[in-house]
Amino acid sequence: MIETFDLPVPLGRSSEPRKTYVYIPDYAEEGDRFPVLYMFDGHNVFFDSDATYGKSWGMNEYLTQTRMPLIVVAVDCNHHRNNGRLREYSPYSMHDSRFGNIRGRGNKFMQWFSGPCKEVIDARYPTLPDREHTFIAGSSMGGLMAIYAMIAFPDIYSRAAALSPSVWVNLPAMLSDIGRLGNMDGTVLYMDYGSNELANHEDMLDGLERVNHALLQHSICTTLRIVPGGEHCEACWEEQLPFFMPLFFYAHQ
Repeated sequence: MIETFDLPVPLGRSSEPRKTYVYIPDYAEEGDRFPVLYMFDGHNVFFDSDATYGKSWGMNEYLTQTRMPLIVVAVDCNHHRNNGRLREYSPYSMHDSRFGNIRGRGNKFMQWFSGPCKEVIDARYPTLPDREHTFIAGSSMGGLMAIYAMIAFPDIYSRAAALSPSVWVNLPAMLSDIGRLGNMDGTVLYMDYGSNELANHEDMLDGLERVNHALLQHSICTTLRIVPGGEHCEACWEEQLPFFMPLFFYAHQ
């Protein structure tokens, strides 16, 4: 079962209603409580009819078929002109030849995601709200944000999945943030990248390896995959669901 409603997302001094999708297992009985997976780009997660390019991750079908005991919360992205999504999903400021100077507002968005948004979800749905049962996932800029959420809000998220993460945005800043972490034992991260998209950004493979190596120094259990023939699109990310979704339940059985 998927419910939708609007949540007010802060935008500077104002806010806007943002469509939020919530999947609840339809077999839930009174007293059942579930882990929660938070996701970015909510419009691309469940329904092809809502997806930007007409193809979603097919998350509803996957969860229905596997009967995975999980609540999934997916919040729509910032669709505003002038690179609204890039600003909201970048924890770091950057300069890009295509988009110019981007002032990253990712930390502010994550403060809302991990605070007011999570509070609403925990109040409305049968969640297991503790760190051990709170996960996060995204792709592209959302993948970058999933990694950032794990390292900037380690008391909230214990497991993350970052598909085609945009670590090229500001690699030195991310490595610096990782370097300040303490022991992150009990934290799990999945990362992947399509072999056909590695050439989209210079030294992409090197960047992924450096992030992976840095995370390992803090006892984070990582999985890094290069997807044979993988592309930068929802259809490819859907194919990775069987690889990364089970990791949220490692050692939870």
